[in-house]
Amino acid sequence: MHNAPVDLDSIAVFVKVVQAGSFSQAARLLGMPNTTVSAKVARLEKGLGVTLIRRTTRKLHVTPAGQAFFERCLRGLSEIATAQAELSAASAEPRGALRLTAPGDVAYSLLPGIASRYLRTYPQVRLEIIVANRLVDLVGEGVDLAIRGGELRDSTLIARRFITLEFGLWASRGYVARRGTPRSPAELASHDVIAFVRRSGQPIRMSDGRQHFELPTGGRLIVDDLETLRALVLKDNGIGVLPHFLTRQRAADRALVRVLPDWSWAAGALSFVYPNQPFVPTNVRAFIDVALASIDAGRN
Repeated sequence: MHNAPVDLDSIAVFVKVVQAGSFSQAARLLGMPNTTVSAKVARLEKGLGVTLIRRTTRKLHVTPAGQAFFERCLRGLSEIATAQAELSAASAEPRGALRLTAPGDVAYSLLPGIASRYLRTYPQVRLEIIVANRLVDLVGEGVDLAIRGGELRDSTLIARRFITLEFGLWASRGYVARRGTPRSPAELASHDVIAFVRRSGQPIRMSDGRQHFELPTGGRLIVDDLETLRALVLKDNGIGVLPHFLTRQRAADRALVRVLPDWSWAAGALSFVYPNQPFVPTNVRAFIDVALASIDAGRN
């Protein structure tokens, strides 16, 4: 049987449909009308003489032949993208759109300075920041780069460490002036401690390198968002556990005071996460480099 030739654009559209899990989502990511995406896949199937995707009213099903074709095409498109990137990487300045996602506390505190420096350094780039505390599907939602905490569980992604997460106990100047400063963990019982509840449900264990104690998980004020916790501390509501990246500026202007400074909580790290691919896009590498340089500059 002689199959008609198929064009690379139709193959790329088919791959995006499978990755996105729907024609409508692929259309949004590609910036095409739904009808165009559907027509390109139908033309590809006609040219191959094979059904690649079975459509129903609610979802699509990739056929065994379609899955095998998808996997080979994905490798082929990856090779083409790598070849193009390698040709231009040496001399090309980052340009075009970078879609980045980060949780709220990171977006509010760290990203404004980094984003400003990135945009000033590379005038040909555009930056879209998606603030989300959920786990964003990078490939399915067309996101280039994420900032995440915790361990990487998806083998299709690459993680690069950004900053170490170290937490301390902090209070406002107003609270300390009114209630005093605890001199030992035992004295926290006579203070207002704002409980921070981790999404994992695990307790927070503070350490001075020799001993440990657990922060209370109950009380009059309980919160599960660090930015909200910082705002409550600044409003003189009590002592709270906060990461150093959220306290640096307010500690410098003396709005926040470190309490029990010998005690801290090591909570892992924030990492840059991006899809596993043979060649990292120039704008992704450039943003990471700018971010790391910004953090280093802030430490000095």
